[in-house]
Amino acid sequence: MPRKRLTREESRDQTRERLLEAGAAVIAKKGLAGSSVEDIAAHAGYTRGAFYSNFGSKNDLFIDLLKRDHADIQESMQQILDAGLSKKDLQTRLAEFYVQAYCGETSFALWAEARVCSLRDPKFRARLNALMLEKRDTIGHFIELFCKAMDKQLNVPGRDLAFGMMALVDGVRFFNVCMPKELPEENAKDVLHTVFAALFFD
Repeated sequence: MPRKRLTREESRDQTRERLLEAGAAVIAKKGLAGSSVEDIAAHAGYTRGAFYSNFGSKNDLFIDLLKRDHADIQESMQQILDAGLSKKDLQTRLAEFYVQAYCGETSFALWAEARVCSLRDPKFRARLNALMLEKRDTIGHFIELFCKAMDKQLNVPGRDLAFGMMALVDGVRFFNVCMPKELPEENAKDVLHTVFAALFFD
């Protein structure tokens, strides 16, 4: 059976998706400064021209990668809420989601790289800060919704808890990656799960 010919829009979307996937792999490995447009395009199997037909710069692609990761997390949390689960099943699904989100090595590397870049580049910092505030507000909103579903009252605003949770996850993940003998994978998960359970389940 002959392969369906892609429309121009479908072909553009496919090219953009491949460039994003290549960008994630290359930037996670080399860092943003160490990655060239040519590196990313070649990894995706395209030319430099194809890159600039989809992105204005490496920074634009990088921000889009971070936005996509944030959107994936948001979609997953919304699916859990919309599933109409019992409290017990909701606890189980949240724990499973938590472990999956925590285990994303590429995701962690990209967000860590973004923080380093923001320290050096004021313009990038402004763009990242805007995204981080959006991420905080989204996570804070879901924290409040999950606590409501669990009949648990919050003593502080969800958005403030979101900053705390983001900092905790990033910090534990950092020590797990850099000092795996001191904080092995399973120990790191146990630490995070203990705090997570205290927030939602106790």
